[in-house]
Amino acid sequence: MEALTQVEKNIKLDNVDLLSFLGINDGNIKPIEERFSANVIVRGDNVFVQGIPEEVEAVEKVVKEMIFVLNTTGKLQSSDVFTIIDLTLQGKEIINGNEFDNIVLYSKKDVIKAKTPNQIVYTKSVRENDILFAIGPAGTGKTFLAVAFAVSALKKGIVKKIILSRPAVEAGESLGFLPGDFREKIDPYLRPLYDALEEMLPSDQLRNYIEKGMIEIVPLAYMRGRTLNNAYVILDEAQNATGMQMKMFLTRLGPNSKAIITGDITQIDLPSYSQSGLVQVKEILKNIDGVGFVYFDKGDVVRHKLVKDIINAYEKHYNNNGKRA
Repeated sequence: MEALTQVEKNIKLDNVDLLSFLGINDGNIKPIEERFSANVIVRGDNVFVQGIPEEVEAVEKVVKEMIFVLNTTGKLQSSDVFTIIDLTLQGKEIINGNEFDNIVLYSKKDVIKAKTPNQIVYTKSVRENDILFAIGPAGTGKTFLAVAFAVSALKKGIVKKIILSRPAVEAGESLGFLPGDFREKIDPYLRPLYDALEEMLPSDQLRNYIEKGMIEIVPLAYMRGRTLNNAYVILDEAQNATGMQMKMFLTRLGPNSKAIITGDITQIDLPSYSQSGLVQVKEILKNIDGVGFVYFDKGDVVRHKLVKDIINAYEKHYNNNGKRA
């Protein structure tokens, strides 16, 4: 029986904290040894991998993703390594070339990254602007990616806290008739932000962040009078903020802070006599350096495949009837 061809690969660990990379008692290398038959030896700033070509290639991808996770989050655990191995073997994440630029966050379940052309523009614009407006229909990933940007910045130590906010506009329901105290009444409006966070962080870590005040989820009205330093601030459903509320929110930003404002100007729930602050701001701030605008369309919808068809149907209906969606 012919022996399988053996190859060897040398992977450089440039600008990598070796102790964090290896883990306690080489705990981050053990998952690789358990899942692959290839030999893995770390000497100084080099990882030597020896085995059949397919395994060596897979281990190389795992090692490079380990380096990326460590340099992105500042830490690496054996549980992260198991996740990376699973993703690599499933062919979900192969990081090379420009792929690095599209990845936003390693979440507790998967890798969150830009998937559509406008989402890629979104990730680039976030890096280039301190205030960014993301405008487009539901299901395009505006809010989910915004929360991922914020969580990533918090994990990296770029900011010290995340503040997520929404206007509590009564869209067909009256808060006064809902059961419970004010917090219980307002929670349904903030629930989508909790859902996004729960997708990205283990429950105990999320609870710890909230208890320590490192993550706040508050109605827009509660932002008045605050100065937000070293923070990542997100205003969701911003089409339902009035002009004065939008100005109030934008002027809360302090040193070393970033803000993302998301909304859909076709879904305004304000009374007819109130103009949306998101509509106004497109004209008022369009020429200010450091303020960016990204526009999404139905081609960016990443929810269930029927969502795009539903959006198309509503657009057609309201265009034919001359009404706002």
